Amino acid sequence: WFCYAKFHTTVMLRYMIVRHYRTFICSQEYLRHYYNLKKEQPLARIKRYLPSFTSKVKDMQSFFGLNTTGSLDSETLEVMSTPRCGVSDVEDYSHNNRVNRWNKNVITYSIGRYTSDLPHSTVDSLIESALSVWARASTLTFVRSRTQRADIMVEFATFEHGDAYPFDGAKGTLAHAFGPGEGIGGDAHFDDDETWTAGSKGFNLYLVAAHEFGHSLGLRHSQNPESLMYPTYKSTILLPQTWLESTLQPLNKCSADLSFDAVSTLGDATFFFKDKYLWIKHNQQYDIKEGPINNFMPKIESKIDAAFWVPRRSTAYLIHGTDISYHTTPSWLTPISNFGFPPWVQEIDAAVHIVKTGRTLFFIHDIYYSYNENRRVMDAGYPQYISDDFQGLNTIIDAAVYKDGFIYFFVGPQVYKYDYTQKQVVGNEKANTWLGC
Repeated sequence: WFCYAKFHTTVMLRYMIVRHYRTFICSQEYLRHYYNLKKEQPLARIKRYLPSFTSKVKDMQSFFGLNTTGSLDSETLEVMSTPRCGVSDVEDYSHNNRVNRWNKNVITYSIGRYTSDLPHSTVDSLIESALSVWARASTLTFVRSRTQRADIMVEFATFEHGDAYPFDGAKGTLAHAFGPGEGIGGDAHFDDDETWTAGSKGFNLYLVAAHEFGHSLGLRHSQNPESLMYPTYKSTILLPQTWLESTLQPLNKCSADLSFDAVSTLGDATFFFKDKYLWIKHNQQYDIKEGPINNFMPKIESKIDAAFWVPRRSTAYLIHGTDISYHTTPSWLTPISNFGFPPWVQEIDAAVHIVKTGRTLFFIHDIYYSYNENRRVMDAGYPQYISDDFQGLNTIIDAAVYKDGFIYFFVGPQVYKYDYTQKQVVGNEKANTWLGC
């Protein structure tokens, strides 16, 4: 028994020594990368090395608001093991002598290598949305380039990838970006060993990209845990203009049963709303932008019930519950009762503006109202039954849009093409065909 106990104690002691040694080595790497700890000294000089190590541990603890003990306590080790940005917390991550801003207001970007975790179109949309965070908070404009000579090159890569800052595999360094400048300046690299998503599982590409593009614009890390520029990954952060909670999963635009809550033209684009999600299709382009509604309209926090566009005012009206807001000033709300609806109307199913007549039609259950946009009053004699005036449509309307002289009624996963002159349905198709499916 004595020999067994002695052997067991020796094995456990060796295990603890090895574990603590590995912890020390990993902590060294962390502090060298993020806190400018000098390279490890020879063993003979370890006594002179430890004070420097302890000092850097205190720097790290101070940055993250921990007790500055200088020891590798559990709280410190937990922070060190949290997935994070690869940019140093104490140095500029730059290659060109601390240039910290662009000398122009129009910044080009390009996406080189993609990740296989998400469709290319989703990556495109998330990267564009992440850049729009900074466009809204500054005077900068971001324009996508199809060349390899853009100001900001976006790449997904693994381990050594040509910039002297290799990635480390899953759940360590998520990404890094370089400050403004020529060559690699402004570029953002993402570790493709991570699991990239558009939701709350894995790592949300939109959140990480928005952080990295802050570095691309010359910003350093923040010590505020709620800031977008905080170095460790959080699924809920404070964006420059608004809160974003990363819980919204992307919707499958090609689902056979896809339906829309609202559809509206807005200039040369068509907007498709579903729950708190939005697709934007430009008439002259094949690519479709998509994402949470508040990525594009930061003040809109709820789903949209109906929407319509009045071209002569260049204004889109967004209806949510009993309120109408304007896309140009989303925080400006007006109650739908101002349009002349009776008090019992608490929700609009669909709305569409008819350019030819200057009327906006509001659909509610099995009835509809006609609003005179010129006189700003509800037409007399309304409401009327939908089935009486729209032959072939004896149903509740989910969404409607007016294009090229026709009204398109969205009913569940179907779209009915209605000839407003002949007063009849002249065709129908699946709703998802409008998104290229």
